[in-house]
Amino acid sequence: LESPLCPPASPAGCGVPAISPSVHYSERIINGQNAVPGSWPWQVSLQTRSGSHFCGGSLINENWVVTAAHCEFNPYSHVVVLGQYDRSSNAESIQVKTVSRAITNPNWNPYTLNNDITLLKLSSPARLGPRVAPVCLAPANLALPTNLQCVTTGWGRTNTNSQALAVRLQQVTLPLVSLSQCRQHWGNQITSSMLCAGGVGASSCQGDSGGPLIYQNRNVWTLIGIVSWGSSNCNVRIPAMYTRVSQFRNWIDYIVAQG
Repeated sequence: LESPLCPPASPAGCGVPAISPSVHYSERIINGQNAVPGSWPWQVSLQTRSGSHFCGGSLINENWVVTAAHCEFNPYSHVVVLGQYDRSSNAESIQVKTVSRAITNPNWNPYTLNNDITLLKLSSPARLGPRVAPVCLAPANLALPTNLQCVTTGWGRTNTNSQALAVRLQQVTLPLVSLSQCRQHWGNQITSSMLCAGGVGASSCQGDSGGPLIYQNRNVWTLIGIVSWGSSNCNVRIPAMYTRVSQFRNWIDYIVAQG
């Protein structure tokens, strides 16, 4: 039960894009497809001040973005870009925001990549609209079935033979993989703070880090994972790891409530 002292970080009306995504449940983001422009309005790009994309993130309300700790966002040298689809276009009405606070989970371990989550407080609230809107956060301790079909999005590498990042936002559908199955690939580096997805011919890849793993439940998209780590060559047969958002929901609500 949510206590009135600590209102939830997710606003009413979250998770419903004004521009409908086109998701076909068959398809780094290797082997993904172009997204419908504007259809993932919570997707943000973390960039250097000169405009180089290095990680993704998700808008969770008008003031806060969630991303991966390993992205090492630095408020002095980095910015959050909202409302972007085509990174080469000058015609998009993007919002470029500085960050007043970057709060990394106190249990983040850069050696094991456990608890890979950071909250970014925007210096001024995002202007919400059709192309900029928050995703819903998974409730605490949400139980998720194996093989649940999820979507991940990002501007990461799309070709294992190239370091180039995607120009247009990519999406791909991936199934959740049980932690026991995941341990067959990764051994006991896998913890209860992680989610495992993929291994079916598609993969997140470098540049997608920090971005969302979401699923649709009764028309509402919910953030269940944050792109964290995987095989160095984005092997599409090996599942990749995502930070399990439900394990951090109470911490997120606590930080956001403090402002």
